[in-house]
Amino acid sequence: MGNTRKDPQAFASLIHDVETKIFDALPDETWVYPGHGNDTTLGAERPHLPEWHARGW
Repeated sequence: MGNTRKDPQAFASLIHDVETKIFDALPDETWVYPGHGNDTTLGAERPHLPEWHARGW
């Protein structure tokens, strides 16, 4: 997830796209290379979706 500068509309758009175009479309075994931090899989990150929603960024 990228920085949306605390803009609720931008965050809503971004989280929607991440969920529908990535998490809903690809299997948990899919590797993610975020550009910062460690490489991971969608399965490892999926449990964090509620936290991302609550955080709002």
